[in-house]
Amino acid sequence: MAHRTEALFRDDAYLRTADATVVAINERGGIILDRTIFYATSGGQPGDSGTLERADGSRVAIAATITGETKDEIIHVPSPEQALPEVGETVKLAIDWERRHLLMRMHAACHLLTVVCPFPITGAAVSEDDSRVDFDIPDASFIKEEVTAGMMDLVRADHPIFTRLISDEELAANPGLVKSKNVRPPVGTGKIRLVCIGDNASVDSQPCGGTHVRSTGEIGEIHIGKIEKKGRENRRFRIRFGPMPAN
Repeated sequence: MAHRTEALFRDDAYLRTADATVVAINERGGIILDRTIFYATSGGQPGDSGTLERADGSRVAIAATITGETKDEIIHVPSPEQALPEVGETVKLAIDWERRHLLMRMHAACHLLTVVCPFPITGAAVSEDDSRVDFDIPDASFIKEEVTAGMMDLVRADHPIFTRLISDEELAANPGLVKSKNVRPPVGTGKIRLVCIGDNASVDSQPCGGTHVRSTGEIGEIHIGKIEKKGRENRRFRIRFGPMPAN
């Protein structure tokens, strides 16, 4: 039977610690809690790592976080050879905040790239220092310096980033909100989570379940490190932190 974990990070991506209760340990030793601040791998963003602290002060290192039988079941994968907590036990959660914040900045940067390059997305992967977004682009006229300049204009404008919920019907009436060419957001719950950029979502709005910073200014300096051809009409843009290196 799948369990439902309350995903605290969906409402507040800045939570670094929280208390939770162990509701199950699966056959592989994965720890399932009633609530969590750990993001589970999804949508190109890797899951969080961190620790669970037990009442006696001992800690269980969490190497990865994934989803289980459903997207609502979040499994905390411990590092090997550790004593596991008991079902019913209360633990204190702490994510690796430095890593999470890098991922939040990078994920938000990927959203900015989709604004500068408004083409169907064919793939994406977020990491701490080198992320990518693949687009279905018929021509190869994009120049990394120009794309970087467009993204940095949005960063310097320090637009707010926020989430809101819409219904399945609202999404169906606005198909342009979905930027992915092949992947559709899950429907059927009656609520679709949108990540919005700019006052009244004036810059962008798209379905996304990931974690992001509160404003574009918090992303910091970024640049396009490389644009790669990955097929006749597929281009891969790589985003990196820091200023663009001098040629």
